[in-house]
Amino acid sequence: MRKKIPALIVLSSAFFAVSCGVLRGGGAHGPAATAWRGPEIWQKDIAAFARADEADFPPANSILFIGSSSIRMWDLKKYFPGISAINRGFGGSYISDSVYYADKIAAPYKPRLIVFYAGDNDIADNKPPARLAADLEDFLAAVRKQLPQVPVIYISIKPSLARWRLWPKIQEANELLKASCRRRPLCRFIDVGAAMLGSDGKPNAELFMPDGLHLNDKGYRLWTDILAPQLKEH
Repeated sequence: MRKKIPALIVLSSAFFAVSCGVLRGGGAHGPAATAWRGPEIWQKDIAAFARADEADFPPANSILFIGSSSIRMWDLKKYFPGISAINRGFGGSYISDSVYYADKIAAPYKPRLIVFYAGDNDIADNKPPARLAADLEDFLAAVRKQLPQVPVIYISIKPSLARWRLWPKIQEANELLKASCRRRPLCRFIDVGAAMLGSDGKPNAELFMPDGLHLNDKGYRLWTDILAPQLKEH
């Protein structure tokens, strides 16, 4: 004869399982929020920016570049000679990381324009496209709070050889990011994707470093050519 399990124990076990699922953030909407590393890992990078500012604070009314490694590795003096530009990119970062540190990497510089690129790593770490759009809106709100008249250019998430399998998801995210930007009068969405694809519809290998992810000189020259006309307006 099978022993009856008290109903209280069954209910308690079920509640525990559900609670764990909620606490871990699992479910139909993607991986747990706790699976995405927090912004605290960039504290050393932000501290390095602060030290650089103490030694030589950048001039106000510059163009401020913020974002992940595609920004960090962009030699602004080389590609934008004659333009006062500040680079505050920190490699591997999410959109949400720039939200978290906006008061340190945006507000103090009083720029005339912000150029923002991030989202690559978010998609690679399986963040849902809708989450990226919400994070961009949070970033724009953070900027508006302290720099209400400063426009933001958001560069679309690029196609790449290393992450080509993610391109459909990147395209979905870009559409949502574009919509988020259009809802803000001082935000402009700049698409770099089409220009980075070859005649076969795949990423042009000539634009990338050997890792197939980061841009080489030709890739940055392409981005510069796309962005330069926008910067002249500011």
